Amino acid sequence: MKHAWGLVVIWVLALLFALNTGREWAYNVLYFITGVIGVTLIWAWANLRGLTLKRGSRIQRSQVGRYFEESLELVNGSRWPKLWVELDDLSDLPGHQVSRVVNSLGGRASSRWQVRTLCQQRGRYSLGPVVLTSGDPVGIFRFTRSLLDTTSLVVSPATIPIPGFTPPIGYLPGGEVMHRRTPYITASVSGVRDYAPGDSFNRIHWRSTARTGRMMSKEFELDPLADVWIFLDMHRDAHAAAPWTPQTSGPLFWTSRKTEQRIELPPSTVEYGVTIAASLAQHFLHMDREVGFLSYPKRRELVQPDRGERQLTRMLEVLAVAQAEGTVPVTQMLAGDGTHLTRQSTLIVITASTDTKWITALRGLRSRGVQGIGVFLAASTFGPAPEWSGTVADLQASGMPAYLVKRGDDLPAALSQPISGSGRKSNGVWAPRSAI
Repeated sequence: MKHAWGLVVIWVLALLFALNTGREWAYNVLYFITGVIGVTLIWAWANLRGLTLKRGSRIQRSQVGRYFEESLELVNGSRWPKLWVELDDLSDLPGHQVSRVVNSLGGRASSRWQVRTLCQQRGRYSLGPVVLTSGDPVGIFRFTRSLLDTTSLVVSPATIPIPGFTPPIGYLPGGEVMHRRTPYITASVSGVRDYAPGDSFNRIHWRSTARTGRMMSKEFELDPLADVWIFLDMHRDAHAAAPWTPQTSGPLFWTSRKTEQRIELPPSTVEYGVTIAASLAQHFLHMDREVGFLSYPKRRELVQPDRGERQLTRMLEVLAVAQAEGTVPVTQMLAGDGTHLTRQSTLIVITASTDTKWITALRGLRSRGVQGIGVFLAASTFGPAPEWSGTVADLQASGMPAYLVKRGDDLPAALSQPISGSGRKSNGVWAPRSAI
């Protein structure tokens, strides 16, 4: 608008000069300047009238490593053409290049274009608002108009295939994984055996006892419908991160192990933990398991166990916005919420905490029949954090299955090579020591 103020000053000087001199040519100059100001002002103002912006996308969800596509159409509803219109998009989705200049938009015409953006960071983003700017051909006046309509986009974390994540037999009960007798009473009766001192009264199988003439007890298998729980530690003091700039080219997403394409996750234990949680949820849901989720970012985020793609969608929406802003440490989470898990549930804890009390708490859940698995993030490989080797040593001494993930690790490989457990791998499959 500097040019406009300059022209106004010139108009005032021309007016004073014409009034003081009274000459005809001075008045002609004044009339000319007045006409230029009036025409350009009306032109600039009218150039934004009758404009509407239509924007739409097929879905309002995307995922890290995938492309989000949005279609936009700038419509001129007036009969007068628009010389130029500048569109400035205020969306906060990184890399979403919607802003542009539309030239020579005819009357009753429209301009269409499509934007394709690679999603590299999870979160909830706003698409819009938009600011339209235009002016006159001389460049004296510029007007802006805000279109405040907005829509939201949820970018969920990436999920990677982890076929090598196979908990030891006995840690993932039921189904095709195992048929193992248990001292607990479950809904799955596998057979009968001779009565042994100490068997409870409700274990006696009376029909077999009457038929054989001696006391017979029922044998039970682990419940094939036992839940899988994922506990994600979001305590603010447990995590570490390093500066990161999203890459602008190159492969971003694991399509399969054969292609050797890898996603470049931000160097943050939070991002690694969220991606691992999402991938484990997808892994077990595809195995038709009931999966539940619990975390404490700003507030308690609980997803009750369920099956199917809808359950995965619910969990991904929670993980899309979860940040390490919690005040509940993982040890307290295990002590408080772990006691509510049903017997023979499989509990997977994802944490970067070097406080080994959480290992003790996880081992304590064994007495209740909860089978624990640890996924430990080596925080000092991401940024300033306590040394993690002592935590790894305690995990190995505990005998629980545990996995170690460091910065830059190939996650499918890291989650297929446990650092501890009650068994060892044979031909890529876990087996108990007694079976080898």
